[in-house]
Amino acid sequence: MIDRITVDKILDAANIVDVVSDFVTLKRAGSNLKGLCPFHDDRTPSFMVSPARNYCKCFACGEGGSPVGFIMKHEQLSYPDALRYLAKKYGIKIEEKELTPEEIQSRGDRESMLILNEWARDWFKHQLWETPDGKAIGLAYFRNRGFRDDILEKFQVGFCPDSRKVSLSADALKEGYQERYLVNNANEMEPRLSIGTGLSIKKEKGDLRDRFYGRVIWPIFTASGRVAGFGGRVLDAATKGVAVKYLNSPESIVYSKRKELFGLFQARQAIRKADLCYLVEGYTDVMAMHQQGVENVVASSGTALTPEQIHLIHRITNNITVIFDGDDAGIHASERGIDMLLAEGMNVKLLLLPDGEDPDSFARKHTATEYQQYLQDNQVDFITYKASHIEEDKRNAPDAQERLIHNVAESIAVIPDEIKRTIYIRHAAQQLNMPERLIDAAVRTQMGKLREEKQKELEREQRTASTPISPKAEETSTPIGEGNSRGLLGNSEASLAQVLIRHGEKIMCYIEDSNGKDVPLSVAEYISYSLQDDNIPLQSSLCRTLLQEAIENAHKPNFHAEQYFISHPDPDIRALALKLGPDSVELSRLFDEQTLKTPEEGTDTEREQEGEEAKPSDLHLEEVVPRLVASYKLGVVQQELKDIIEQMKRSEVKADKEKSRGLLEEYRQKTLLAKEFAKACGDRVVLK
Repeated sequence: MIDRITVDKILDAANIVDVVSDFVTLKRAGSNLKGLCPFHDDRTPSFMVSPARNYCKCFACGEGGSPVGFIMKHEQLSYPDALRYLAKKYGIKIEEKELTPEEIQSRGDRESMLILNEWARDWFKHQLWETPDGKAIGLAYFRNRGFRDDILEKFQVGFCPDSRKVSLSADALKEGYQERYLVNNANEMEPRLSIGTGLSIKKEKGDLRDRFYGRVIWPIFTASGRVAGFGGRVLDAATKGVAVKYLNSPESIVYSKRKELFGLFQARQAIRKADLCYLVEGYTDVMAMHQQGVENVVASSGTALTPEQIHLIHRITNNITVIFDGDDAGIHASERGIDMLLAEGMNVKLLLLPDGEDPDSFARKHTATEYQQYLQDNQVDFITYKASHIEEDKRNAPDAQERLIHNVAESIAVIPDEIKRTIYIRHAAQQLNMPERLIDAAVRTQMGKLREEKQKELEREQRTASTPISPKAEETSTPIGEGNSRGLLGNSEASLAQVLIRHGEKIMCYIEDSNGKDVPLSVAEYISYSLQDDNIPLQSSLCRTLLQEAIENAHKPNFHAEQYFISHPDPDIRALALKLGPDSVELSRLFDEQTLKTPEEGTDTEREQEGEEAKPSDLHLEEVVPRLVASYKLGVVQQELKDIIEQMKRSEVKADKEKSRGLLEEYRQKTLLAKEFAKACGDRVVLK
């Protein structure tokens, strides 16, 4: 458990720009910064970071939060583990009591698997560097490939022996790690992603066998440096006659091959600095390029390039150079990924190595200077690349020119930016020595086909989609919580929640205490007293929590409700604070400009038309808050009146005269209340 003083140190130290910049390239946009959202498929920068508020938010998908909230969402960590992550980043020492077995058991599956993977990485490294088999087989393999020790350490490679006497599975069980995290277990929530690391395979007799036995090992890191999984290459005892057979960790809740890029953790800063990413195929390709001084490189780990991998790169840079082996397989592999990269809006170049070479073998034959110069001199855009390869087949295929035009047009058509498409059409016409109008026509034809395909796909999705939510329900309620597990907020209650989050600690007015002294009354306290006067509770448990905690903290030094709730350990409260906090919809649209007007500044709408941002401090809280409270009370009472009418329609109530009289009296009293609240709102109430 982390004590409150340490938590406050972490929250004070954590800078949202520093934290987000580890994962997203940010560019200045006025007083804020913007980048591509890491939480959805973002083609144009919609992720805003506010240094002044120490807060981030995506204006497309709505995700964001404080530094702690961002790390929790991005790295899928619990609140305490996100604090530990930030403490490590900022060098803040955490003194924690030793966890009991029950507390260890209670840690989530994902965190338990990540901890086990980190232990396994260290176990593999120990086997490589400290054991006779590791040195004779694993280390010899890497050194025969020409890798220096500093590169092996940089990528934290290891070795898993093929031995019954030495077993990762057995050692892990001795260390107290659970079998359920060593093997794969079914996941009812997501069958494709199992629970368990798959480091071990359970045999029919019930004993465990190491998955990666007899292999050299590469840990596969997340962008933040956690070990998500492993890749292993099988060897024979003498490291000769290598069978090119790679094995990866199975798909699980912490590792998905299509969502990871080998080397991204080591390359992140270099990619950002160079504003360019090299993409290669394998683990040793990445290591060889690092050894040659080229650190802005990642690998797709032998899998076909996926949209998820492209998004990881695009958040850091717009520029990518794809390097594949100089054989037919490499050529075809590079062509498959071109259109996907162009569709993402990236600037794409291709580089083919001489026939029979890969980045690793090519590196062993050249100095670092020669290697870097070759990379610089041999990158070409996709049109030049395609044209040069089709020319080789031109003599044997009379229709090669036609196929080339259509091939190039298909690639240009997926580019989302119209200006960039126009530039490429002009470039293609020059490269292919064809009239620009023909290229343009071919591109437009292909764009039409893409639109038709997209429309058909949309129609298929609509046919299979579930029944949509009623528009009326969407207009009258606000979803809350990360799982929406604690209900919906009505509009008026959402307005109260919003004013609590944004202004809960601010002084509403002054009241006289028993000694005749004026004491300040916060917004939260005013709302509480006002609701108590009419014995009307808040409907949502979240709102009640907001109100109670705002009251408890309102008069504490340096308490700021907005930052407090955005960094709250309860995920539902954080989600609500994000939805209703900074940069969300203007406070209580129920009242439009009439409640937001200030004598000196005019309405928020008027200020916005003049190019200024409406400031919460401009609000006359003593006018706005009473109306919000009255509106909420009115809504509650009107619902109670409807319930009374429904009760009076029942036959058993009609037969009970005493009960009917009681309901009529209750109806009369609540009607008077409704009129009183309506008057406070400035509205006229019509009772049906």
